[in-house]
Amino acid sequence: MLKTRIILLIVSATVIALLFLLPKVVVENDGQLKSPADSVAHTETPAAQGHAELPVELKQSIKALRTQYLAGLSNQKNAIFADSLRSLYAQAGQFDSAAWYGEQAATFFKTNESLIKAGNAYYEAYSFAMQPEKQKAMGEKAREWLGKVVKGDPKNLEAKTKMAMTYVSSATPMKGIQMMLDVLREDPKNEFTLFNMGMLSIQSGQYARAIERLEELAAVNPNHLQGQMLLGVAYLNNGNKDKARQQFERVKKLDADPATQSVVDSYLKELK
Repeated sequence: MLKTRIILLIVSATVIALLFLLPKVVVENDGQLKSPADSVAHTETPAAQGHAELPVELKQSIKALRTQYLAGLSNQKNAIFADSLRSLYAQAGQFDSAAWYGEQAATFFKTNESLIKAGNAYYEAYSFAMQPEKQKAMGEKAREWLGKVVKGDPKNLEAKTKMAMTYVSSATPMKGIQMMLDVLREDPKNEFTLFNMGMLSIQSGQYARAIERLEELAAVNPNHLQGQMLLGVAYLNNGNKDKARQQFERVKKLDADPATQSVVDSYLKELK
């Protein structure tokens, strides 16, 4: 029930999909891909089954661009088509296809912007991957492209944090935790990293530590909806029912969206 309600509330934040897929690790301790033909070349093949039916206009746009991409035009034109396909597939929620096309565009352009797009696309594909093998493959690709971003711009702390998150679900989770601690040493108010550290703490049952990180996030940005919601969840699971109730009431005031209201009301009902 906890998993379902959190995902319903903040499914728009891709990192939340990791919350119940990541290994349970102590989050602070101070001491190969298929060929493109198999994965993305034909959206109507069985490989694409399981995706929701796309709006007709979006489906037509993808089909038209793929036809142009597969026509064997100049590398530059194909790279432009690939970048457009990345965007369209992301809109369609087909993140593995979006990532593959993002990689094709970045391989040609080699600009920081294109590297970020490819890295972020693979990170989304990693975040929403349900099968362990696919998650592992997407995580490796995300690290590859985000690593290029960080190499060119060591100050890109969001890219560092996303790389760290992929390590958390790998064979070396503490490497990811250490990377995020390094980010917070460089920028103690980094919202993205504070949120992820809080989320990982909840996932591993370290509710007091989650509260610490999420309270820091709330101090930095009181309007961070996902962070405020997770803070309520952390209070609840830590036995702080009065604070949890106050926190969920705060979330209700932050967002009038019916989905948010419904999830929060379900928590408040438990607290009566």
